[in-house]
Amino acid sequence: MLFPMTVTRGDYTTLGAHGRAETKVQASRFIGRAMPVHDRAAIESALAALRKEYHDATHHCYAYRLGAAGDDFRAHDDGEPAGSAGRPILAAIDHEGLSDVLIVVTRYFGGTKLGVGGLMKAYGAAAGAALASAPRLKMFALEEIEVSFPHEMVGPVMHVCSATGANIASTDYNGEVHLHLEIRTSRADALRAALLDRTRGAVSFK
Repeated sequence: MLFPMTVTRGDYTTLGAHGRAETKVQASRFIGRAMPVHDRAAIESALAALRKEYHDATHHCYAYRLGAAGDDFRAHDDGEPAGSAGRPILAAIDHEGLSDVLIVVTRYFGGTKLGVGGLMKAYGAAAGAALASAPRLKMFALEEIEVSFPHEMVGPVMHVCSATGANIASTDYNGEVHLHLEIRTSRADALRAALLDRTRGAVSFK
């Protein structure tokens, strides 16, 4: 049985670029392609392109996991014995703690049957090798915060924004200064606390 992978507070790791690796097992070629994807449309597009590129291949087995929580996933055997291809590919993704990732392993049959155990090992190895060739990219969930404060507090507020890594998405001036901030979810509480401390409670949040 396959279980969703939990990722804390919306932060997760994906791939920063495509990875590729090719292995051979008893004359069968296994071509692993690992890539970052963000939705099912991107997955279908990538699968169509690879099926066209390797149009004469025997199988195109794949697995993916999507979203910060990693709860959208699939493992597909594409005609191989049930559980012998898609599951070990997905296991390679989960072993690295990744999401928003698609791995496709294309097989050219070499004439020798490998058995379920041999196939699981071959597909898992090709998937792992493809992942090993790709860089990682850390993704952070963002929280939007609207803050208002008197004009004389601009200096302290800007200092806090810089120190916590908050991005100022927009600014509006009238009787007070109004900022629309974006910050990593994991740093949002620290930002609020620092703003209240540096302005001695002169800020308000929406």
